[in-house]
Amino acid sequence: MTKLAGTALRLTIFVGESDLWHHRPLYTEIVHRAHAAGLGGASVFRGVEGYGASSLIHTQRLLSLSEDLPVAIVIVDAGEKIRAFLPQLDELVREGLVMLDDCEVIRYADRGKDPKDPKDPKDREDRDR
Repeated sequence: MTKLAGTALRLTIFVGESDLWHHRPLYTEIVHRAHAAGLGGASVFRGVEGYGASSLIHTQRLLSLSEDLPVAIVIVDAGEKIRAFLPQLDELVREGLVMLDDCEVIRYADRGKDPKDPKDPKDREDRDR
């Protein structure tokens, strides 16, 4: 598991839900490449309404159903790892927005183990040694 704490970079990519890369959703390709690059984690969020450089409003409201809602992919990791990943986005993102923000990671933990849980058998084994 990647160790991540303190200062980091947040990479946010906005694309359209219907954007494709070789017949698969673009957001899926970005997440899989981020995973292959060993980045700390990636999440995809589907927007309910928005517009971008085209100025066309995309919405999920019933009277104007859109098949191309906005999608945001958010990836957080150490600055050097995020910056090393950027050339892949140059290849993938033809239309959209790519942003970098400084951030501070307060907690990054695996669901499988709570380091503060005294009931976790791995913690007991470590304490007994």
